[in-house]
Amino acid sequence: MKFGLFGGGKVGKLNPLGDSYGYREFIQYIGDADEMGFESAFVVEHHFTGVGQLSASLNLLSYIAARTRRIRLGTAVVVLPWHNPVLLAEQITTLDVLSEGRFDLGVGRGYRKAEFDQFCLPMEEAQDRYTECLELMLKSFTNRERFSHHGKYWHFDNIVVEPAPVQQPHPPVWMAAGRAEGIAFVGKSNYNLLVDHIGNIDETVERVRVYTEAQAAAGLPRDASRVGVARQLNIVYTPEERRAAYARRRDGLVNIRELAKKPEGYAPEKMNDADIAADTAALIGTPEEIIDRLQQLADGGVEYVLLTPVNATRQTLDTFANKIMPHVKQPAKARPAPVGAAA
Repeated sequence: MKFGLFGGGKVGKLNPLGDSYGYREFIQYIGDADEMGFESAFVVEHHFTGVGQLSASLNLLSYIAARTRRIRLGTAVVVLPWHNPVLLAEQITTLDVLSEGRFDLGVGRGYRKAEFDQFCLPMEEAQDRYTECLELMLKSFTNRERFSHHGKYWHFDNIVVEPAPVQQPHPPVWMAAGRAEGIAFVGKSNYNLLVDHIGNIDETVERVRVYTEAQAAAGLPRDASRVGVARQLNIVYTPEERRAAYARRRDGLVNIRELAKKPEGYAPEKMNDADIAADTAALIGTPEEIIDRLQQLADGGVEYVLLTPVNATRQTLDTFANKIMPHVKQPAKARPAPVGAAA
């Protein structure tokens, strides 16, 4: 099983020592993960939150690329409707060049109405803007000759996007999806899949199954390693730490739902400690308990987990890398039966 990191930490207004200190801490944290053999670090894009979520993800990743050697650097996600697709394509190919081909492009259409409102964009246009932006970006990545584009929202004449990406035909594209039809679309379209940290183990295993079935139906190799499963990580050792972890998880889920609420009204789901303890989505527990939960995912076919550590420190990474990671075993993949063998 591969392990990467997901999220951006709190690097802004909540840091009492100032924004710049928060960024230095986060950059060092990714550097530590690079040294310890973590596969990747995916960062978010959000705006106007007031709680220090990352806003300029590509800028940050460009700097981190110069401070790391092997770890892959990704977005989860760039919200395409907010961006000029050609300017965005130029920034992405530049980052791919600077990182020497270590960039993973996670894209999405956005879900927080407040962000669309502040960018003066109707949220009803999100899907159409997302689709046109992605199509134009992919064309920009792969077209070495000048071209023109005249769509619903964007018009360009006789342009060429430079530089060319290191990864050909373009950096790997990752898309978030949760419903079966969306997951199947990502799989059959030969994109990589990002799965949220809210679905429990059974739901997550089913999502991976739907993805690999869609790959096979499209004539593609089944490859569960192309599904990044986000999981919140909180290593605890005492009852007090466990209660605090449950409270933090509960508050986090309520906050996510509040940020995504619709203008017609919203009533957040009430959860108690028993609900959180029974939920198998988060990795809350001792190292042994976390190993068991990860092994359940591995046994169900999950091959790639993206961790969101509550305590994003070198100590947490070290504990996971040395006390948890080596003990999760990926079952051997079933080999196809020889032609003519009994079913």
